[in-house]
Amino acid sequence: MKIPADCSTMAELRTEIDRLDAELVALFASRVGYIDRAAEIKSEVGLPARIGSRVEEVVGNVRRHAAAHGLPPDKLEKLWRKLIDWSIEREEDKLGKD
Repeated sequence: MKIPADCSTMAELRTEIDRLDAELVALFASRVGYIDRAAEIKSEVGLPARIGSRVEEVVGNVRRHAAAHGLPPDKLEKLWRKLIDWSIEREEDKLGKD
């Protein structure tokens, strides 16, 4: 693994980006395991897939993490809301729509 400043060619940069993409996909796969378990628990206790207060809590957490890492919170929020919507759709596939 190289830090960005140690990459002197586009090939090196692309190799590192591809490596990070593989790690991100693995993390998303792990996250999906939790989403699937959430759907099981929600089904058992009668909760809907979308819980607005939790959506906003997750978004707030992401905005704080973004700011702490020097990333634009508004841009990361947009990306994360898409991830949240995808996650809720996955839960709805298991639970049925509200």
